[in-house]
Amino acid sequence: MPQTVLLAEDDRAIRHALERALTLEGYQVTAVADGVEALAQAHKNPPDVLVLDVMMPGIDGLQVCRVLRAEGDRTPILMLTALVETADRIAGLDAGADDYVVKPFDVEEVFARLRALLRRTSPVPAGAAAPEGPVREAQVSDRQVEAAGIRMDLQARRAWRGRRELELTRTEFELLELLARNAGIVLDHSTIYDRIWGYDFGPGSKNLAVYVGYLRRKLDEPGAPQLIHTVRGVGYVLRED
Repeated sequence: MPQTVLLAEDDRAIRHALERALTLEGYQVTAVADGVEALAQAHKNPPDVLVLDVMMPGIDGLQVCRVLRAEGDRTPILMLTALVETADRIAGLDAGADDYVVKPFDVEEVFARLRALLRRTSPVPAGAAAPEGPVREAQVSDRQVEAAGIRMDLQARRAWRGRRELELTRTEFELLELLARNAGIVLDHSTIYDRIWGYDFGPGSKNLAVYVGYLRRKLDEPGAPQLIHTVRGVGYVLRED
């Protein structure tokens, strides 16, 4: 089945050109002209990914994003924006968007960012390295993930270790969710970079190690087993020793 895209763009020329390009790329596209139609379509036929223009009459892309996130909808959202200031981009991410493309854009960049967003929501493929010995599998549903003493409410974006709630940033939450969904499986650096950031920063980057350090400090408790383990030369795994 082709993956479905809901495209909301008030500029007719851009909407038609992008709809055609996405269709030729193999997506099933529903294209609408404003935020009201976007919300109606998202409720009627939830897509695999949304592409929202920021500046639309009536309900704009940011408002659409806020409404969907408030409803607990975690469908990936790519914003199209002519606004290039950092504050404007931050506003989009704070509204719940996952990524953005600045106009004028190259359609190949849109394709690449959509592929990255859709990979984040798909299962890690078989073949990832696994540790020796029995491992208790993660309990996963549409709303919750439970593994290694961690419980995550995916819709409310809240997480606990035991009875203690964890205060996590967006990236920390997504990193913990990825590790918890694959508890006991060693995820390599490239897989984690791809799922969380959409691209690999390269072997010299310390970005992942920094975020793992942040997450460990928030997870670790005196006298309790460490949950995130480093497998040298490979990557990281979530498990209780």
